[in-house]
Amino acid sequence: MAAKPVRLLLVNPMPPDSFWSFRWAMDRIMPRERALNPPLGLATLAGLCPDHWEVTIVDEAVESLPVEPDADLVGVCGMGVQHERQRQLLATYRDRGYLTVAGGSFASLCPDRFEGVADCVVAGEAERIWPQFCRDWEDGAVEPLYQEQEAVELTEVPVPRFDLLDLSRYATASLQFSRGCPYRCDFCDIIVMFGRRPRTKPPEQIGRELDALRAQGANSAFFVDDNLIGNKKVAKELLRYLADYQRRHDYPFEFGTEASLNLAGDPELLELFRDAGFGWVFLGIETPDVESLKASGKTQNTKTDLLESVRTLYRYGIDVFAGFIVGFENDTPETFERQHRFIVAAGIQVAMVGLLTALPHTPLYHRLEGEGRLRRDVAPGDNTGGQTNVLPAGMSYEAMIEGYKWLYRRLFSDADIARRIRNKHRYLRRPNAAGTGHAAGEQMRMLGRLLWQGILPGGPRRWAWFLATVASPPRLWPHVVTDWVRGLSMRDYVRRHFEEASPRTWARASRALTSLREFCEPAFRRGALSAEMAASREAPRLTITLRGAVESRFFGTARRRLERWLRQPRASLTLYIGSVYQWQREPLLRFLRRLSRYRGKVTIYLTETARHQLGMELQRWNILFECWAAEGLTEPLREPTPFVETESGPA
Repeated sequence: MAAKPVRLLLVNPMPPDSFWSFRWAMDRIMPRERALNPPLGLATLAGLCPDHWEVTIVDEAVESLPVEPDADLVGVCGMGVQHERQRQLLATYRDRGYLTVAGGSFASLCPDRFEGVADCVVAGEAERIWPQFCRDWEDGAVEPLYQEQEAVELTEVPVPRFDLLDLSRYATASLQFSRGCPYRCDFCDIIVMFGRRPRTKPPEQIGRELDALRAQGANSAFFVDDNLIGNKKVAKELLRYLADYQRRHDYPFEFGTEASLNLAGDPELLELFRDAGFGWVFLGIETPDVESLKASGKTQNTKTDLLESVRTLYRYGIDVFAGFIVGFENDTPETFERQHRFIVAAGIQVAMVGLLTALPHTPLYHRLEGEGRLRRDVAPGDNTGGQTNVLPAGMSYEAMIEGYKWLYRRLFSDADIARRIRNKHRYLRRPNAAGTGHAAGEQMRMLGRLLWQGILPGGPRRWAWFLATVASPPRLWPHVVTDWVRGLSMRDYVRRHFEEASPRTWARASRALTSLREFCEPAFRRGALSAEMAASREAPRLTITLRGAVESRFFGTARRRLERWLRQPRASLTLYIGSVYQWQREPLLRFLRRLSRYRGKVTIYLTETARHQLGMELQRWNILFECWAAEGLTEPLREPTPFVETESGPA
């Protein structure tokens, strides 16, 4: 007799807004795509499940989450930056009676953080312990912790279940060749989780994964390896295989990856990268300061001229993305100007500058803990959010944060975006690819949207800088378009997170609040509706609480006024919904769907009553349940204020 199907829901939580969200680009330029990369870990986990298990993957970054899924158990993964949302989802599903499993990189690093939140934690590489969990589930004997203690050979990794993902919603597909890195950077958690001996898959195994990606229509693939060339010998074997694969299949893919800077010093390796079709590579440059590199253990970057290494990659047609860090032991207020000069001279448009962050169990964490230089009030995770758990040695914490914000504001001025494009194009003679992963027709549509949504609104100065970059040779125009999209997207993040709200923004918030109170005065008087503006130093936040029935015109007029407000860079809205009349259901749903386009700016709190009345799922703009008291709203909920209803609403 066939085994009873087990229904498993795997969830990737919505990550917080960051530079890597590229939200402006996703919303304005590439509306078909909602996120950069799909959850490769969950697709791999699905491939490890028994054949008779029915697996569903839901990525909150691109789709809604079911509140009451048709599932027997729910697994929620997460990186450090997703930890808060991961805990929320685990608690929500556990409260609804599902067996919940926590996994992912942060659960592997800190399994103790999930005690009392999840029924089970899967920590470490999953290839052996996940099948054990599946057997225990079927036997009714699940353990609270499954922790892999040994390094897994990657020949044990199955072909990920790419068929469970809608790859059209992502900018690029993902796959993995190796785990581990041979270097000793003290701030990095990779060697803590995966070790210093790179382990790899046979090239033929990668070929099977590429076949699966082609079957799903993918044409761009990102090797998520933390260092693809950690073992140069086997990396070259892979690259030769990829070059042959590309030729045999008429070059279906543009590739990107992460690698160490010594790539630039190996001409054979560079030729192989070009032949295999790599259009870009992410480098951990960190800082041009040699002493800081030595102090952090990143000595591999001290053996070469950093600027010349970047330009060498350009000469081979490989675009460079790079990570930088401020807050090292030797950094001072002068560091920010030095970082700025290097990034502009190197022409690196995707320059992810992060604050030095001490991740748990890393050598940096242990050292700073011993020195008393860790902030316990800041959670380690997103190092681009304007705060960190590290107290710097060469400047005050406040000076570091202000210098960090200054650096980003300057880097993503129109002038600096253009200067970096021009400095890159002096050396990028033979680009391997357009750098977009899109067909020619879609690239033309992207150009039109860029001009309409990004260049024209910038005024004459931006027009002039854009025209200066279009003076590049025609073969580089696709790079011009994508670099402006990337630059303006990161600029949008800087404006929304690092710039204080202008007096004009405060004035508009005040007008929006006043107009709401004026045209909904009866609902305010009855207590069915309330609104206030939070007094924050950096930006205003409107808060609206809907406790009962409001006049029908609220949903149209309020939506238009709130949309005008939400178009401001620093605008945000919190909406609390307590209970809903039946006649209000459809107007309110239309109201919420309209606001959903401002994802990241709108947070919605529903009581369980309201959720059932609306029939809503966990929408991707972050809906939470029964959180009134936690948010300081201690007033008890009331039923909707009774008054006479007509077919069109209240009389």
